[in-house]
Amino acid sequence: MRFILKISLTSWIFIAMAAGVAAGHYYPEIGLNIDFMGRIFLRLIKSIITPLLFATLVYGIAASSSAKAMGRIGLKALIYFNIATSGSLAFALLAANFFRPGDGIHISSAVKPELPEAKSSIIGVLEHATPTSVVDAMAKNEVLQLVVFCFLFGAACIALKEKAKPVLDFCRSLGDVMFEYTRYVMYLAPLGVGAAIASVVAGKGVGVLFSLGKLIGALYVALAAYILIVMGAVVLIFRIPVRRFWRAAKDPYLLAFTTCSSEAAFPMAMQNMEEYGVPRHIVSFVLPTGYSLNLDGSTLYLGLTSVFVAQAAGVEMTLIQQLTMMATLMLSSKGVAAVPRASLIILAGTLGTFNLPIEAIALLLGADPLMDMARTSVNLLGNCLATVVVARWEGYKMTPRDVHAPVEERMMET
Repeated sequence: MRFILKISLTSWIFIAMAAGVAAGHYYPEIGLNIDFMGRIFLRLIKSIITPLLFATLVYGIAASSSAKAMGRIGLKALIYFNIATSGSLAFALLAANFFRPGDGIHISSAVKPELPEAKSSIIGVLEHATPTSVVDAMAKNEVLQLVVFCFLFGAACIALKEKAKPVLDFCRSLGDVMFEYTRYVMYLAPLGVGAAIASVVAGKGVGVLFSLGKLIGALYVALAAYILIVMGAVVLIFRIPVRRFWRAAKDPYLLAFTTCSSEAAFPMAMQNMEEYGVPRHIVSFVLPTGYSLNLDGSTLYLGLTSVFVAQAAGVEMTLIQQLTMMATLMLSSKGVAAVPRASLIILAGTLGTFNLPIEAIALLLGADPLMDMARTSVNLLGNCLATVVVARWEGYKMTPRDVHAPVEERMMET
């Protein structure tokens, strides 16, 4: 019994993954019937996001005592987001042209997948980010709308100073309670992960893990190279301790990988980055904003699969055409992370823009779960790194601390 209690959450999740694959393959009826446990876990996770984000972001902005400082943090975050996105698209092009995963595959136009509609223009993103009702935004977990509302709400608290103190005390207490609530929900993570994996394997067969092998392999290699080269360079430039950062990021990274859900890992990522030493107002602003504007894994996936479709359709694109497509993806992939199957929606729009067969998405759907695991986890890792980068850029010293302690500014000595 004592040995079991010593097993870490990471180890339990790996055990649950293996058990889920085995259960889904050998006992598919059980795998399909326990799918509800994965859905229950995700519903519990989603119940955390709105109150946790509201409490930490409002308190963090007000505690910074400067709307100007938050504007500066936002600008730095946007600069980093665009550099990171450009890097992911560059690796997508390299992988697509080196591995050429579409060669030898002939796309059939017999099946046209049905996808929900989404606005992907800059105007659409700005309009979507503006909340008409904060209650509606909270009910739908519209993270970008919540960030906008909380930023303005926090700025109003700064302006009112002492009059806003009761509100800030409430937000601080609510944030502490939600972190404790998160800890309880995380006890169910292995169960939810195992059930989700079992359901996928039972429904699609274990072959889903191996279909479109060349494309999947190219994606995983490209994402691994992106992590090692681009994120590695960022770590060196900003002098971030690799081992300590990985210890903080590995559990939310693994949770995002196994559930294919950035939302599932969001509360744990916030807590771990705070424990790492990133100030609360930076974590609570940069992390949720990055969920909409800094999708490194999804952007790389979109770039790779767009060129893959062209290759499979027998269309040879010039370098200029490929770069134009990447620029389109860089703009159109912003702000739609909360839409179900958002990557496939953006891919469909991009393929239509460049007169490539949208029917190719039907081919990708079978292997999408395995590719979704990779791109979602890299999205999460990239946003965790973004919080640390912005904090270092602001001059904070990354000192481990208790998430329940007051927000303190630990400026590096100059």
